[in-house]
Amino acid sequence: MPDTTQPSVRTAAEIDNASRYVQAAFYALADHVQSQLHANEAMTAHIRAEDSDFVRINGCRVRQAGNVRQRVLTLRLIRGKTHAAVETTLTGVHSADRRRMDDALQRLRGQLDHLPEDPHLLYSTATEGTERHGDPLLPDSRDAVDAIIEEATGLDLVGIYAGGGIYEGFANSFGQRDWFSSFCFNFDFSVYERADKAVKGSYAGFEWEPDVFASKIASARRQRELLKREARTIDPGNYRVYLAPAAVSELLSLLAWGSFGLKSQRTRQSAILRLVDGNVNLHPSFHLSENTRGGVAAGFGSSGFARADRVPLVTEGRFAGSLVSPRSAAEFGVSTTGASDDEMPHSIDLAAGDLEPERLLAELGTGIWVNNLWYTNYSDRNHCRITGMTRFATFWVENGEVVAPLNVMRFDETLYRMFGDNLVGLTAEREMMLDADTYYRRSTGSTHLPGALINDFRFTL
Repeated sequence: MPDTTQPSVRTAAEIDNASRYVQAAFYALADHVQSQLHANEAMTAHIRAEDSDFVRINGCRVRQAGNVRQRVLTLRLIRGKTHAAVETTLTGVHSADRRRMDDALQRLRGQLDHLPEDPHLLYSTATEGTERHGDPLLPDSRDAVDAIIEEATGLDLVGIYAGGGIYEGFANSFGQRDWFSSFCFNFDFSVYERADKAVKGSYAGFEWEPDVFASKIASARRQRELLKREARTIDPGNYRVYLAPAAVSELLSLLAWGSFGLKSQRTRQSAILRLVDGNVNLHPSFHLSENTRGGVAAGFGSSGFARADRVPLVTEGRFAGSLVSPRSAAEFGVSTTGASDDEMPHSIDLAAGDLEPERLLAELGTGIWVNNLWYTNYSDRNHCRITGMTRFATFWVENGEVVAPLNVMRFDETLYRMFGDNLVGLTAEREMMLDADTYYRRSTGSTHLPGALINDFRFTL
């Protein structure tokens, strides 16, 4: 069971040692299972683990704090083209975990006798693996929270701080052993002004930089002051807009669901089929890729195949490639990129443009500044038409000056218009954002994105 105690206080050496202890315990369990296999059996083992501190803040005060320590192992037993898997939470007690593996092995053997062959089974049979250990530069969670409270004094701030080690490992019965550790934090927060008016922000990374966090809070303070002005409601229509990196992230994160995978494209379910087929292109400055090396996700998947450091998805506005899971590789007779079974990008990277931050308001001129989008979904998947809402700190701008906050509006736009002919440019600076999702476990997803200046952006009732 996860441990939910007070936030831990650990040195960098202690954090690193925790990762290496989990690694050694996982390898020992894999060796134990391997020693129990019959001559016609193979196995793979995949572990996802974390040592995370969580602190919930409301009204700029700590309301809840705890620590979660969990290790979840998936064991797959393979006999020819037949396979079965079981997922179990480890206790951390070696003798108890070995018994769990022994019990799991017996149950899987019983299941294999009744299962059909899987024609698309593909798993790594390599004998050598990789190790990637992150640098444990995290702040102590108490120090981070103290810094947040001090910097945000006087603000009605609400948010969740999550930080600590995230680990992933793979082993097979051929001798392959892979390990990955990352030590990162994510503070997802909002600064409330009144009614439905608030400023949303985030600060994430691997090492706490006081000046960077101070600049984010200073920006939230400035926008909060602007929210005190009387809000406006504008007519539906087409407007020039600036989408901040967080808003761009919302759009591309929606596209990540079922658009970039080979399976969805070959079965004609992808939302970007017109782009894939070459019937339409995006702006030549649009370069999108899955950048595993530059993100916080492991460099290997649950089947043991290495993930490509970078997979170009769109280059110069044209379709450039797909994410290919091992199963899709087997089904369609191509090479795998090491993508997960859902073939979703976990490290989305959009290349920067040349719009300078200090010129953004002037370049926008008269239009709408959008910091965040909300509740995005497809209104017409076949044409990659997306709808959603503005919400946090959206402003009406006239002649390069912020005039008033805007009340919530709905937009309805296609990818091809937004990032095609209507794309004016992308910002020269990008923001690295870590996925704040903690459902089941802390996410290793990330986006590294610029902001986007767009003409003729459609807002509806």
